[in-house]
Amino acid sequence: MRAYATRILGSNDEADDVVQETFITAWAKLPTLENPALAKGWLMRIVSHKSIDRIRARRHHSSLDNLDVPAPDHDSPITAVEALSRSEALSQVLSELPTNQRRCWELKEFGDYSYAEIAEELDLPVSTIRGLLARARKTLIREMEAWR
Repeated sequence: MRAYATRILGSNDEADDVVQETFITAWAKLPTLENPALAKGWLMRIVSHKSIDRIRARRHHSSLDNLDVPAPDHDSPITAVEALSRSEALSQVLSELPTNQRRCWELKEFGDYSYAEIAEELDLPVSTIRGLLARARKTLIREMEAWR
C-alpha cells in the first residue's frame, strides 16, 4: 500500500499519511466489507482514492521543497544524479502513457494486483487488461532502453 501511494504521490511522507488514513477509514467502514476475501482490493481502492484526494488538495500550492527523493544505494554524486535522471525518465514515460495503460501498469507493478483485481478496479475485462499491460510494457521497454 505504501509503495502504491508513494508512486502516485511522489512523496514518502505523504504516502505514510495516506496509508495511516486508509487504515483509519477501513477500520471505520469495516462493517460494510461484504466479502473478506476482497479486503486487499478494497484497501488498495481506499489508498488510491486518498492519494488522489491529496493530489487534488495540493494542486494549487505544490512546493518543490516537499519532494522526498529516495537516497541512492551509493553516496557518490554521479550515482545520485543517474538515479534521479532514471526516475525522472520513468515518470515522464509513465505520464505520457494513456491513462488506462498507466493505471494498469501502476496497479500491477506497485500495487502487486492480479489481472483479475486490476480488471475489477478499472471495471474492464481481463483480456483488455492484458492488452493494456502489454502495450504499456512495450512502450516502457522502448522508451527506457537507454537506461538498461
